[in-house]
Amino acid sequence: MASLQAEEDVVALETPASDVFIAPSINHEALLSGASYTHFSAVPPSLLPTPNPESPESSETSIPGPECVLGVDEAGRGPVLGPMVYGLLYLPLPLSDPLLRKTHHFDDSKVLTPAVRSNLMEKLCTPGTDLHAQCGWAVEVMSARDIGANMMKPTGTYNLNAQAMDATIALIEGVYKRGVNVKEIYIDTIGNPATYQKKLERVFPTAKVTVAKKADSLYPCVSAASVCAKVTRDAALEVLYESYVKKPDEDVEMDGTTVKAEVAEEAGWGSGYPSDARCTSWLKRNMDPIFGWGSECRFSWGTAKDMLDAKGAAAKVDWPVEEDDEMMRVTDFFSGEKEADVDELGSWFGRPVGTKVF
Repeated sequence: MASLQAEEDVVALETPASDVFIAPSINHEALLSGASYTHFSAVPPSLLPTPNPESPESSETSIPGPECVLGVDEAGRGPVLGPMVYGLLYLPLPLSDPLLRKTHHFDDSKVLTPAVRSNLMEKLCTPGTDLHAQCGWAVEVMSARDIGANMMKPTGTYNLNAQAMDATIALIEGVYKRGVNVKEIYIDTIGNPATYQKKLERVFPTAKVTVAKKADSLYPCVSAASVCAKVTRDAALEVLYESYVKKPDEDVEMDGTTVKAEVAEEAGWGSGYPSDARCTSWLKRNMDPIFGWGSECRFSWGTAKDMLDAKGAAAKVDWPVEEDDEMMRVTDFFSGEKEADVDELGSWFGRPVGTKVF
């Protein structure tokens, strides 16, 4: 009973707030088309390098901005519905704990209520707030379609850990390219922390890199990054779900009376996690017999595979495998026996035609 209650509590925390903040990181067109994308906030002016007064025309001699700490975390690694989002946040080193932890009480997004994390994200995006003035952030939205396609490649599987590593590196590189003076990097681990850290140290040799389990609880910048990732995913789920909500038909006239068409209410898909009964129920109700679901579903997940493979749940399609010239080796063109009595030079331009054909 206790374990069941704990699971229900987790699902409740993972479910988006009913009025989740729609951050600038929400790209409706990309989400609905199933595309992955990246969003970077503007760098706060106080964190940018400034021209050197002694050599104002030379960008190479500019004065670096204040030393910054940067955190990275993800949201949505396990769900069968919706994207996985990698979030990043950076700010001046001396402000990390007092601003994020003591003033605004950032914590691992999984222990914050949906409403609290939504409010924190809104403050971060609102000009005039201390968070907006001191912090920069970014997200990599990895669509369910791309995650599944990469994991199901027929050759050279691009697994989730490799995809996550590449997303992390791309985000951090994007911050460096924008001129931010990053000196410390903290990341919540995927896999073995030591292996992950050594690889990142080679990629970013000028920064102190720390990769740790539960980093989203230990380091304020990682906590804030987890909120950026989680609220972006929450809002993305809402945008994707809206495309399935049936719109009421236009009012119609019947015997001189205006009548509103009624539409049955959907129960929603909840958090998108397989352990969420609303999610699995939605998948069952909305499964196409041929195509399954749309680009919001991770077809490489066991939940989706099992439903599609269930007896009578989906149409079975056998794709014929035909041998063709593409399967031949280059050496096959040199090792075959020559045809007897063939004019090689003549057949290069076409076989000779006899008079019988006329």
